[in-house]
Amino acid sequence: MNLPELVVFGEALTDFIREDDQHWRSASGGSCWNVARVGARLGVPTGFAGTVSHDTFGDKLMVQSAQAGLDMRFTRQVERPPLLAMVVSKHPPQYFFIGDNSADLAFDANALPSGWLEAAKIVHFGSLSLVRDPLAEHLLDIAQAAHAAGKRISFDPNYRDLMASPGYRPTLRRMAELASYIKVSDEDLRGLFPELDEAQALAKLRSWAPTADILVTRGAAGMALLTSDEELFQPAFAAQVVDTVGCGDACVGGWIASLISRPDAPQASHLRFSAACAAVACAQQGAYAPTTDEVAILTGSSGPFINSHN
Repeated sequence: MNLPELVVFGEALTDFIREDDQHWRSASGGSCWNVARVGARLGVPTGFAGTVSHDTFGDKLMVQSAQAGLDMRFTRQVERPPLLAMVVSKHPPQYFFIGDNSADLAFDANALPSGWLEAAKIVHFGSLSLVRDPLAEHLLDIAQAAHAAGKRISFDPNYRDLMASPGYRPTLRRMAELASYIKVSDEDLRGLFPELDEAQALAKLRSWAPTADILVTRGAAGMALLTSDEELFQPAFAAQVVDTVGCGDACVGGWIASLISRPDAPQASHLRFSAACAAVACAQQGAYAPTTDEVAILTGSSGPFINSHN
């Protein structure tokens, strides 16, 4: 069995979402895990390099990982508590995490399949995992090793309140310096750079990553792709918005998948595909991973936008 072309490092967790005063709903999630599922569902051989609990929550994550087509050699279960996200309110966002000594922190790079780095085309990092030590330190080391090996790094900060700590800024800067591809939302920019307006925040990010392609998403206002020599705009696709959870993950997952599968396609085509993935995801409940057929319907393509590797 071949090793994957996309390897995603980070957290998988279980969301507990407050429906009303009496009811909570659980759902498997985690930004990096969502991105990995998107890549796999779009036909790109993908591994999620993370660790989950050996209980009902971890079992569900493992089942859903396999169902998405992820390479299960990259995901381990350990005898530790699960990482939980308690979503008290979606609008406005109000949440907290329960994760003292949780499974995600038990990640062991030595357990990864031999030769994974040589086989990978893009290695993705981001979100909560980069602010939770000792995991963050391990992942930064891996990102630096991957960059030194000539691999392309994808980075989605995916702002969370924990990143407001001054201690996160050096990690943010280093990951931006290593990255070939950076995805940020307008909300991310406000959280990551509260002292700056959006233009100033993007200028700061560009100063750290002068050659990176930067994808900036603005919800219903569309998205822009900023390269070192051009700026492209993509309007949002018209969609029935059911749930915005996971739209950003679908966006960056679709972008990466398109870059891997169609390396000779123009930048505007990758951007359009990314926007279509986000639109498909927001029309579904929860963090949905779109398929190539669903995206092709939305873009008007006559067939799958990405050639399946399966």
